[in-house]
Amino acid sequence: MGIAEHLNGDLSVRAVADTKAMEWTPSPSGTVWRKRVHLVGAPESGQVTSIVRYEPGSSFPAHDHPEGEEILVLDGVFSDEHGDWPAGTYLLNPEGFRHAPFSKDGCLLFVKLRQFPGGDRRHVAIDTAELEWQPGPAPGVGLKPLYAQAGYSDTMRLERWQPGTDRGVVSYEHGVELFVLDGAFSDDEGDYAEGSWLRLPAGATDHPSSEQGCTLYIKQSGLPYLHSAD
Repeated sequence: MGIAEHLNGDLSVRAVADTKAMEWTPSPSGTVWRKRVHLVGAPESGQVTSIVRYEPGSSFPAHDHPEGEEILVLDGVFSDEHGDWPAGTYLLNPEGFRHAPFSKDGCLLFVKLRQFPGGDRRHVAIDTAELEWQPGPAPGVGLKPLYAQAGYSDTMRLERWQPGTDRGVVSYEHGVELFVLDGAFSDDEGDYAEGSWLRLPAGATDHPSSEQGCTLYIKQSGLPYLHSAD
């Protein structure tokens, strides 16, 4: 175990990171790099949210995922012994899942580790490119559900906002995390372009809008499963 650390570990405050402006840092594998936006606990065994880049030919030894793992493939093809997962793939690997990941030609991932306790969570593998956009929660908003399961508060989805979308005031009883996949949106606190990560605390309200349109990964009500370092 390493020394406990934290980055954006105070769950009671708003947290923002522009991953495009961040430097890559090495992982224990010399060919896998990361940009961490959230860490609570030991550097290699705590709860963490990161952008991860596999160089061509990168691999990790087989390992388990205590408290689960969530992956959204942003670019390239991510692989393990269970399959090849191209850009747009969403994976939720629950407790008890084991794999030896690699990437033949390299890939870019959005990854969340140790944030999904529960031995009965189901394994999810979705090619989001094959999903149809459904009507969303507001005019101009399309929706692709990724994960929801009875007994757990967290839900994950993609949303696509058409240019000129105004979401009005949105409330988040158990907090929310957003990652901008393309385009940009704004709220009263700032502007968030592609690669921006934003977490709002429990009880937060927000008034987002998008002049040019955007596509977002959204995880709602996941804060109950996070450890706070405040």
